[in-house]
This record gives sequence, C-alpha cells and structure tokens, in this order.
Amino acid sequence: MSSKNSSSKVVTVDEQAFEHADDQAVDEGRFPVVDETPEFEATVEQETQAKVDANHPDGIADTSGDRIHGATLAQEERIRAREDELERISAQAELGQQDGRAWRTRKKVNEMRRDEQTDTRADPRAKLEQETLAEVNQFAQRLADDVNSSYTRAVIAKRIASRILEGAELFEAVMETKDEMLNEAGTIVPIGQLEDVDRGEVSVEGRIIELWEPACPSQQQVGLIEDDSGRTKLTNWKASRAPWIKEGERVRIHGAAKNWYEGRVSLAITGWTTIHFPERDRWWEA
Repeated sequence: MSSKNSSSKVVTVDEQAFEHADDQAVDEGRFPVVDETPEFEATVEQETQAKVDANHPDGIADTSGDRIHGATLAQEERIRAREDELERISAQAELGQQDGRAWRTRKKVNEMRRDEQTDTRADPRAKLEQETLAEVNQFAQRLADDVNSSYTRAVIAKRIASRILEGAELFEAVMETKDEMLNEAGTIVPIGQLEDVDRGEVSVEGRIIELWEPACPSQQQVGLIEDDSGRTKLTNWKASRAPWIKEGERVRIHGAAKNWYEGRVSLAITGWTTIHFPERDRWWEA
C-alpha cells in the first residue's frame, strides 16, 4: 500500500484497476474484466513542472533533443505553437516597418513628382524659348518700374507668357498686361495715363504743386497733383471729411473718383478715399 503522506504518490496498476472497477466490463461470472495493459501517469512533481512549463516557456530548465522535459505531448505542442506564433508576429512586425518605410518613400517621391508637374503647369514661362523668355523678363521689369503695383517682375512675366501661349504677339501681350494692371484696384496709376484706365476709382501718388481758393462752398481744397508722367486737377470735398493737404506735400491717394470736364480727366477725394502722407509717416482715413 502506498503512503498517503508522500508528496510523490504513485498509483499502481492494480489500484487503478480497483478504482475503476465500476466502470469496467464483467465476464460471465460477474467478475470484472481487468485490462492488463499498463497505464502510466505522471507524478505530482511532473504535473506541476509541466504546468509551469506550459505557462512559461522561457522558464523551462532542461531541454534535450526535440523534446521538452517535464511536459506531455499535448503541452509540448501548445508550447511549440506559442513559440511559432511569437516568431511569426515578430517577423510580421519587422516586415511591416520595412513595408511602411517603402510605402512612405514611394509616397514622398510621388508627391515631389506631382509638385514638379504642378509647378511646370502653373508657370507658363517654362514653355517659352530662351530668347522669348529673356524678352518677356525685360518687359516685365519695365512694367514693374512704370506701374506702381504690388506685383513682382516674376508675376508680371507669367501674365505676359500666358498671353503669348494663347497666341498673342509679344508686344500685344505686354500692352494687354499693362492695361490689366492699371485697371486693377489698388494699383498706383501714373497720372499721365488716367485717361486710359477704364475704372471709376483710381489710386495715384504725386506731389501737390499748387492750391487755390475753391470757387464752390462745398469744396474744401482745389489744386494740382503731379508725378513724373503728368498732372491733373484734384478736388477735396468738405463732405469727405478728409484731412487738409499742404502745398508741396507728397500724397498717396487710394480710391479717388475719376471725373471728366471738357474732355479732361480730374480727381476728387470722396468719403471712400484713403489718403496716405509718406512724409508724415501716418495714415489718414478720408
């Protein structure tokens, strides 16, 4: 009989047969038929070690050959399967990073190509011959100097190049671009070209060369404004509530109303006009 106090109790074959007698078949004499095939079971220590090994594959103390010490075949299969799964996940993670880098690289290259194509389409100068482009740049610089606008030479050259690509001759493209610039709001128009501007309000810059007594009570000041291209009459109406302008003072006027009298163009300061005094270094709102 085995000891009940032993921590490594081993169940014998006979005891196993006795314990399972109720479940066994009986012969003709009602005696149980005993299966003489020996059945082995793991000891308590082996079962404990197998559970530890199954839950903690890294803690296996002894391995030999292809078998895992202290583990049943089913437990060993689960351990092997778990190790294979961990290796597969690790390999996928590494491959995923590489694929991600490759994908990001391809995406960046495609974006750069699209940007280059967009720049080419957006800049019509790229489609001009070198000789034509040189002339376009020269005329663009002249317009930038003659027409006091916020556009750079490059922007003006693009406008000229666009018209050339549409079929216009160089000189025609330059003049159309100039007219367009002069008619845009905010562009400082040379006083000598006011008659060519098809707009009711214009912006000019010049010096007040003369002031005289107004002939009408509703007029605050009347005088002449002049720049390098010409001169014209300027009327400052009282209703505009604009600041007084001194004779000899330089002014920049935005939104002056263009008027005609006896075939000649003149300017009027209204309530929508903005006057800037560069030499005073401050803005006045009319």
